[in-house]
Amino acid sequence: METEVIKVKGMTCSGCVNSVKNVLEKLPGVNSADVSLEQKQVTIRYDAAAANTDQFKDAIKGAGFEVAS
Repeated sequence: METEVIKVKGMTCSGCVNSVKNVLEKLPGVNSADVSLEQKQVTIRYDAAAANTDQFKDAIKGAGFEVAS
C-alpha cells in the first residue's frame, strides 16, 4: 500500500471535502482518501499497481478543484 499527499485548492466547506473524498474513493485501487479542509490536502492510500498520482489529480480537477503544485 502506497500513500500520496496532494494539496487541494478551492475547498471551502464540508461539501467540498465530501466531493473530493467521493471522486477519489471511486477510483480503482484507492483504499482510502482522508481529506483535511484545515490543511487543504488529501492523503490517499492506494495500490500502486492499480492507481497513480496523475489519476488522482485528474479526478480532483474533474470535481472542480485545483491541485496545488
